[in-house]
Amino acid sequence: MSGYVRTQTAAPLPPPQGSTTQQWVAGHLFGNIFNAALTILAAAAFAYILFLLSRFLVFNAVWSGTDRDACKDVLNGACWPYVQAKFGQFIYGFYPHAERWRPNLVFVVGALLLAPLLVPSAPWKRLNALLFFGVYPLLGFILLTGGNIDLQRFLLGRFVALPELPAAFGLRANFWLDYAISSALLTATIALVARILGTPFSFSFKVLPLCFLVLALLLAPLDADFGLRWVDTREWGGLLVTLVVAVTGIVAALPIGVLLALGRRSEMFLVRWLSIIFIEFWRGVPLITVLFFATYMLPLFLPGGASIERLVRALIGVALFSGAYMAEVVRGGLQAVAREQYEGAAALGFGYWKTMSLVVLPQALTHVIPGIVNNFIGLFKDTTLVQIVAILDLLGQIRASFADPNWASPTTLYTGFAFAGIIYFVFCFGMSRYSQFLERRAGSSVLRREAELR
Repeated sequence: MSGYVRTQTAAPLPPPQGSTTQQWVAGHLFGNIFNAALTILAAAAFAYILFLLSRFLVFNAVWSGTDRDACKDVLNGACWPYVQAKFGQFIYGFYPHAERWRPNLVFVVGALLLAPLLVPSAPWKRLNALLFFGVYPLLGFILLTGGNIDLQRFLLGRFVALPELPAAFGLRANFWLDYAISSALLTATIALVARILGTPFSFSFKVLPLCFLVLALLLAPLDADFGLRWVDTREWGGLLVTLVVAVTGIVAALPIGVLLALGRRSEMFLVRWLSIIFIEFWRGVPLITVLFFATYMLPLFLPGGASIERLVRALIGVALFSGAYMAEVVRGGLQAVAREQYEGAAALGFGYWKTMSLVVLPQALTHVIPGIVNNFIGLFKDTTLVQIVAILDLLGQIRASFADPNWASPTTLYTGFAFAGIIYFVFCFGMSRYSQFLERRAGSSVLRREAELR
């Protein structure tokens, strides 16, 4: 068997030539007859669609009016006075008009906290992340609902009658006495079981009280009375519900997905199989089934007297469903990390969690940025399914407004769907562009690190 062996040095290639816009257009769009024909057809189709949209949305549209009389004779133009009249309903649903400053404040605070998180060079990232992921959900819940959830019994109080104690600032002393005693009993019981299984008392008595303390810090502000009027979630609707469902699902999906992905690759038999069963179960049922189960069947499994808000039930279902899908995306990123990275971390003396948090997960999540954002975009659009269980999100609110006879016109339906399409496109396109920015930035960081290592 013979092979080719070069005996002389190859002639150097000419340096790459810079390309002008004209050269790029000639090379990529009109390089040959087929490309030129395809370019012309695509441009013609795009121009025709743009013409139809602009004619309906702008040129033939009605821009002023007070009722259907302004739009009843228009057959091929949008009825924007209808959107203007229903705009508050599309944004807030049936949220009380006098209390709309509260969702407005939630929107403003969310935007102020989110903007620095999206800018890589912004300072105080940890504090910003703590405020956005830790404090903001509590603040949002208190503002939107009014807080003061009136906690009465924790665990011991369900079996033993505790003495009546006075309340202060909406906090029932009975509940917190019940909480303190039950927490102590649960800590002792769990620590004893864990000791039998081999976990030292010192670890259990360090971790469990901390967990109960964190839970108490979460519950206390929700139970306190800030003097705000209670607004039931049945009065929420429109873009407010869409953002609440989408943001909750997006924020909860990533940590749930990371934990499940690590659990599925764990060497602990029970953890691995529990993670597999959880992921496959949630991936095996459609989201509509999850929403139906969470809305109508979950209350049947709750103890007597206990109830969870309908929207909260839907949020739990969406978070678990999206977390299962996110787990498989993260698992793909974990498999893309080279074995040498694990060996390098072990050589440095890193334990499991240090290896994962400092070495493996940053690389794995970078690999799967497109998949993660794709899941987020899909989840944002899937929020429309909540209208199946009588929760009116933006699209559901728009559909409900079609029944108003004051705005019945030939183009009311098309105008409503066009408005919804514009809103969804703005959010989804923004997420898509930001993910591309992160990809370019991650690629630049990798190239920079490789150059530093040379």
